[in-house]
Amino acid sequence: MSEDKLIIHARFAGNGTIAEISERPAGLDPQEWFDFLSYRRALQYSALAGGRGVFRLTRADVDALKAEALAVPA
Repeated sequence: MSEDKLIIHARFAGNGTIAEISERPAGLDPQEWFDFLSYRRALQYSALAGGRGVFRLTRADVDALKAEALAVPA
């Protein structure tokens, strides 16, 4: 049985902060979502040229991470 694969794309600003990132839950800014994913799924991250990077995850993993991110108190 194959799992649904998902690629989360991140684009960095010139100063190294995250300008845009896909699959971001409402209530988190792009940098917060990137930091959250980086702490929990660092091994699934790949840096790309041109100030970009991707996380390669399954749909179930992303859904679980979104729920966890929204449950964490600010």
